[in-house]
Formats: sequence, C-alpha cells, structure tokens
Amino acid sequence: MSNGRLSTLDRSIAGRIAIVTGAGSGIGRATAHLFADEGARVAVVDVVADRVDAVVAEITAVHGPDAAHGWVVDMSSKAAVDALPDAVVAHFGALDIVINNAGVSLRVDFDADVDAFDEAWDTTMAVNLTAYARLARAAIPHLERSDAARIVCTASTEGLGATGHIPAYNASKTGVIGLVRALAVELGRRGITANAVCPGPIDTGMTADIPGEHKEIFARRRVPIGRYGIPEEIAHGMLNLVLPASRYMNGVVLAVDGGMTSRHT
Repeated sequence: MSNGRLSTLDRSIAGRIAIVTGAGSGIGRATAHLFADEGARVAVVDVVADRVDAVVAEITAVHGPDAAHGWVVDMSSKAAVDALPDAVVAHFGALDIVINNAGVSLRVDFDADVDAFDEAWDTTMAVNLTAYARLARAAIPHLERSDAARIVCTASTEGLGATGHIPAYNASKTGVIGLVRALAVELGRRGITANAVCPGPIDTGMTADIPGEHKEIFARRRVPIGRYGIPEEIAHGMLNLVLPASRYMNGVVLAVDGGMTSRHT
C-alpha cells in the first residue's frame, strides 16, 4: 500500500554525522541540539571545555550515549583544525555535514592603536575565516564518501552591509560569503554542496552586552518582524541547507534576519 507521499527526496538527517563548531553556546549549541533531535550524531566542538561537556551531556541525556561526542579545539590552531575531521571519523565512522560556526567579534576602530588593531584583526580572521577554509579542506576526503555531503558556514548580515567599529568582523563575514561561493563552485561536481547562513540580530553571547531597551528600539526600527531572533531560528535555517533533499542548493547565501536586509526605510 502506498504511504500517500508523492515526493521522492529525503528530508531526514537521521544517522548522519555532523561537526558543529562553536557548539558550546548560542547558534552552535542550538544547531547541535536540533541536529541531534533530528537523528544525527553530533561532534560538539568548542574552545571552552566546560561548554563542550555541558552540551554533550544535554544531548546524550535525551538521545543516548552515541548521539554526541565532544572535542575541545582552538579554531585558530592549524594543527588542531586539520586533525579534527580525522578524529571525528575515527570516533563516528563517517562524516556527512560540516557546520563552520565558531566565531568572535572584537570591537576596534580603524584608527585604534596599531597593536590593538592588529591583534583584533588577526584573531578575528583566524577564527572567523581561515579556520573555516582549513576545516572544509580537511573534511573533503571524508565528505566525498558521503551521498549527501554538506558544508554550511555562518556568515552574518554584517557580511551584506556594515556596522561601525567592528571592521575585522565585517571583513571576515564578507570573506565567509566569498569562501562559500568558491567552495560551491569547486566542490559541487564532487558531490559536496556549500552554503552560508547570514544571521541578523540574534540574542546570543555576542549581543548580551547590548541593553534590552536598545535591542527593542533597533528591532522596531530595522526588523520587519519587530524583534531579535533566537538561536534555534538560525539552526532551522542550517537544517534546511543540510537535508539530503537540498542537493540543488549550492552557493546559497541565506539571510535569516526577520526581513532586515529587505528593508530600505
């Protein structure tokens, strides 16, 4: 008997293996939780050991001991990033999905002290952009063995426009968009898609220092939906890009911003 379905493509990530960097908090944590809820096994990666342990414990308490495993990784370390995919495959047996999400945002002006500017610039580029390229490169041999290989990188609406006083962040997120497009062009025929998600204003650790009333004013003025987003809303955008059925979505730059980038006045 037919199950009544007329469509043919698979919208399940059950059994898939996913790396999520920056998974200790915010968007990364929400993505790790969502993927585990959808049946994936998750490599929880963060630079803070306590956060890694907490997220792994949260997932395994609900989905069992095989649902998640943690790695403490400094994403600015070439050796650590290069070794990560091999370690994940050694533990889980395969790799299907890479979520490049770890990030920093350091406030610095262009006319700041040269040492302060250089430190902010170098750190931001190392974590927000260079690490994304390194992890994608290191994962390619494993992803090529998957029948639904996916790379998703967290960019930002700051890569589509700019806010003052965070030039390194602006430049890094614009670079992520360029990186994703390059990966999409180069890897598409090898069965690996690459896409970017551009979160708008989201309630995360990066925005925690902004007073609540300022967030409300900004959201009323700039966001058609009228509020900041929550991390899980970004995670669902990522989920849509990693589905086996999303095999023709490649080089996409998806703004998940409540309509902010569509608003001109």
